[in-house]
Amino acid sequence: MEISRDNILIALSEVQDPDLKKDLVTLNMIHNIQTGEKAIRFTVMLTTPACPLKELIRKDCEKAITKHFGEEITLEIEMSSTVTTVRQNAPMLPGVKNIIAVASGKGGVGKSTVAANLAVALAKTGASVGLIDADIFGPSVPTMFNCEFEQPSVTQVDGQNKIIPIEQYGVKLMSIGFLAPPENAVVWRGPMASSALKQFLGDTVWGELDYLLIDLPPGTSDIHLTLVQSVPVTGAIVVTTPQKVALADAQKGIAMFRQPQINVPVLGVVENMAYFTPEELPDNKYYIFGENGGKQLADKFNIPLLGQIPLVQSIRESGDAGYPAVLKDDVTADAFRNLSQSLAQQVAIRNASEAKTKKVEINV
Repeated sequence: MEISRDNILIALSEVQDPDLKKDLVTLNMIHNIQTGEKAIRFTVMLTTPACPLKELIRKDCEKAITKHFGEEITLEIEMSSTVTTVRQNAPMLPGVKNIIAVASGKGGVGKSTVAANLAVALAKTGASVGLIDADIFGPSVPTMFNCEFEQPSVTQVDGQNKIIPIEQYGVKLMSIGFLAPPENAVVWRGPMASSALKQFLGDTVWGELDYLLIDLPPGTSDIHLTLVQSVPVTGAIVVTTPQKVALADAQKGIAMFRQPQINVPVLGVVENMAYFTPEELPDNKYYIFGENGGKQLADKFNIPLLGQIPLVQSIRESGDAGYPAVLKDDVTADAFRNLSQSLAQQVAIRNASEAKTKKVEINV
């Protein structure tokens, strides 16, 4: 076959994105085609830098080109990415491509630990990431990111004061913990807490972000309603532990997002503390809270199980030290990296297959 742009596209039209179930040409993922004498170069534009199928897609492209043009071809494939979005022309947070709610049915399941490590893991792939600590009454982000005594600065934008978020480990951060002394309790009624979340969303200079994670308080409260009424949320993940009492509350969290008047896609379940693994025996697993509870919950609601995070002492130590576990090189870091890939994968599938989320209008 003659080497030409059209023929290259014909060859690559045989390569499918395994998640989106369409070929790369139809998905407009092939860019910058360059040809020479027995030489082909092009860029594959993936839907996220955290794509777990990057090497599979590359190999499929190599096979397709070799099949049509022969093995003597000099082939150079660049794997790049641009994160997809359905939030075009959004009046609030216009530069944010995807808003992800991180929720749990009950407290104590490690939701904030998951949110923190997930944010850092996504940032390490090259994505631009922000994290809002929306748990107004129990903010954890300042401690987990070792910036308890940091204070955000203020700048003027169009004559209005705007907050500049703290940045740590490549993640932009906002928390009530940056605005109040660490030892002080935040004793506010619900409307004041909701007002604080609105400020974090609308009065903070977030800039261009691929993912903005919202670490919600446990349960189903007015903070959750404020979020979905303020911005269209791309999707939500629900964190649980395997035991029955946690799963019962996690079901309520899933049911809340699935209510017709809210209708936020649930991207999947994260099973935290899925099993205990001694650091010195990484292959040993002890299911002290029960086995596969999160998987059973995901199966019940026909949603993905995004990941199973082990219970390891180093996760607690990393949180206390303000150095997220995903920055280390061990079994827990691998678990959080895999989780970030699964989440990015589900966001891309959601954006390709589901309609834009609408801002919720509820009178309560």
